[in-house]
Amino acid sequence: MASQATSQAIRQAKSTVSRFTGQQQILRPLRRPSVPEHLLTLADLSPAQISSLLVSAITSKYLCKTYGNNAHRTGLSGSTIALLFSKRSTRTRVASESASMLLGAHPMFLGSGDIQMGVNESVLDTIKVVASMVDGIMARVGEHSEIEEMAKHSPVPVINALSKLYHPTQILADLLTLSETYSDSIPLPNLEGKKIAWVGDTNNITNELLVTCPRLGMKMSVAAPKGYDKVEEVVWNRVLEGGHADSVTLTNSPEEALHDADIVVTDTWISMGMEDEKAARLEAFKGYQITNSMVESAGAKPDWKFLHCLPRKPQEVDDEVFYGPRSLVFPEAENRKWTTVACFNQWFGSRTAPVLANREVSEHEPTQEPEVD
Repeated sequence: MASQATSQAIRQAKSTVSRFTGQQQILRPLRRPSVPEHLLTLADLSPAQISSLLVSAITSKYLCKTYGNNAHRTGLSGSTIALLFSKRSTRTRVASESASMLLGAHPMFLGSGDIQMGVNESVLDTIKVVASMVDGIMARVGEHSEIEEMAKHSPVPVINALSKLYHPTQILADLLTLSETYSDSIPLPNLEGKKIAWVGDTNNITNELLVTCPRLGMKMSVAAPKGYDKVEEVVWNRVLEGGHADSVTLTNSPEEALHDADIVVTDTWISMGMEDEKAARLEAFKGYQITNSMVESAGAKPDWKFLHCLPRKPQEVDDEVFYGPRSLVFPEAENRKWTTVACFNQWFGSRTAPVLANREVSEHEPTQEPEVD
């Protein structure tokens, strides 16, 4: 059954769709609030801006699932989006390519084996060349400094598809999934008071959750073994600057982190590039596997839910939880597409004048309702 928040988004979508005069017409994008020029982390967005993206995503999802993909077109038609991926990907690549096609854009996938960047050409030179020929860039990189350099020199918007420090598009998908599960009103995500328990290795997902969820009124606890429990200084400074340190608990005890939790989250213990550390990490993380008995004995909420950004290994979470009724991992994965659609609309959609009723519309022209027979 759809939540009240989803129902409100559905009503909004129906109202928008009623402005059509034919299936082949292009839907004028909803008015976009001002945002930073690039999306490097959700820490740079206000709660209101995050909410706007979530409402946009859930509306797009409803439009396409109810009326088909032809119901969703924007000013991205004819645009080219460069997908610069220096690391392999499943969900991010499928989400970004399918989102581009849905919006009428051409996705240009440029993997590490396709271009010279990082081999015999600098990030600076590459971004100056690529950005001169495309309308937007989504980049999956190693060091966060790479995405920062891209944003610094790119004349077109850059979206961070993953760096070692942050992963904003993943956390947007997590928030959309939780909104569909818990929220009963707009603005989304409306998750104030919910507690997230992270149990496992600290990484870019943990970082993005830390700089985002407390600002949305959520509590967060992080449990990791000693030696693997570091929170980057730049990340913790963001938490402190927002005045949300009291909403965060850092511990080495999974049981402490899981107590009173609404949402349980984990991720891989062995990230790409850490294969040589596998034996040591498996030993260090003994006792951190998510199981029903572990979570329930720790005193989590009776209706707790489970998230994992994938790919998953059984040592992180057992099959009973991963494939069980508490798991939201596959809706979470699908929502990577819908939040990417929202991000592409927000950051790339303003570069081309949208079209309604087969005529160009100025970005600043007031919306006029077409006559519908």
